Amino acid sequence: MTNKVNGSETFNTLLSQVELELLDTLLEPEDGTYPWNPANHESEAYFSQLEQQLATQDFLDEELFTQSQAFYNHLDSLWSEVVTSTHHKCDPNESVVDKLQVALNSAFANAVPQNWLNAIALKATEIFASEQTISDQLVQCVQSVLPAWDIEDLFVLTRPFAHAMRSRESTDVTAMISKIENRDWLTLSEVEQAKISVAIAYYAFRQLNSPDSED
Repeated sequence: MTNKVNGSETFNTLLSQVELELLDTLLEPEDGTYPWNPANHESEAYFSQLEQQLATQDFLDEELFTQSQAFYNHLDSLWSEVVTSTHHKCDPNESVVDKLQVALNSAFANAVPQNWLNAIALKATEIFASEQTISDQLVQCVQSVLPAWDIEDLFVLTRPFAHAMRSRESTDVTAMISKIENRDWLTLSEVEQAKISVAIAYYAFRQLNSPDSED
């Protein structure tokens, strides 16, 4: 009987020790230096250091955000330059169109509207390298500004200029256009506008055929 009592007491003693060790473990702070008593004189230094660490972390976070924004903005700028450069490299006709539009405006802007000249220059550049006949090319240029005109009528108007281009004869378009410089474009008849448009298209193809247009 005595042995049973002693064994029970020993078991209870061991259980109490385990419970106490478990309680100590649960109550033990993760940071042994944490001041549990805010009134302690060491607490002020601890919290001051903690505030400095938090302020430093906030500064680093803000600086990281600012630097990352600047970095991504720089990437966007570089990408925009790459896209623009690639566009120019992939579209070699763009500079040709610009040069031809400048040439036509320099020669005929006093007599013909700018949008008229630019449209003819754009169409001439688009179809210049095609396998179409000279007459077809001239007609398409005129159709870009006079879409309502009958195609057969336009072929009649383009015939002399197509012949001149095939035979490498020169037609003085500038002299032809100079005759209407003192007249308002809107007062010209449709036939006159069509004839002038054919002449300008002919001039445009002559410019595209010249060696300077390849520069």
